[in-house]
Amino acid sequence: MTHGNPAKIEPGLEGFCELVVSQEWTLAHYDSNLPAVFSTPAMIGLMEMACSRAIRHALPEGTLPVGVRIEVEHLKAVPAGATVTAFSKLVEIDGRRLIFEVEARSGADLIGRGRIFHKVVQHARFKAIAAGKPESR
Repeated sequence: MTHGNPAKIEPGLEGFCELVVSQEWTLAHYDSNLPAVFSTPAMIGLMEMACSRAIRHALPEGTLPVGVRIEVEHLKAVPAGATVTAFSKLVEIDGRRLIFEVEARSGADLIGRGRIFHKVVQHARFKAIAAGKPESR
């Protein structure tokens, strides 16, 4: 029996993530004076998930991808109840840094696009940092 993943992280890997916009994903969730439209942070989160899904099957055992840089435009508002799909494509690898082109659509409408950068990190170390207990190097 072999360990590890037979797939390889390489440019061209694609992922997607879809959701129906609920109230908690809108601006109105944060401020009732704002309209109930899909928020930019929620759109970016959906794009991040699409990036993760593109490479999840090819990650070395014990690692995970984390976002380190975002360059995204939010182009169009969509209301609560709309279905939004985020797409990602891995376009470049530079050591542990992975660069994805991303877009979000609602139906035929392009609502967001840009690039998201991830790094591949050790899961145990990242989990320890998140728990407030960084491991020593």
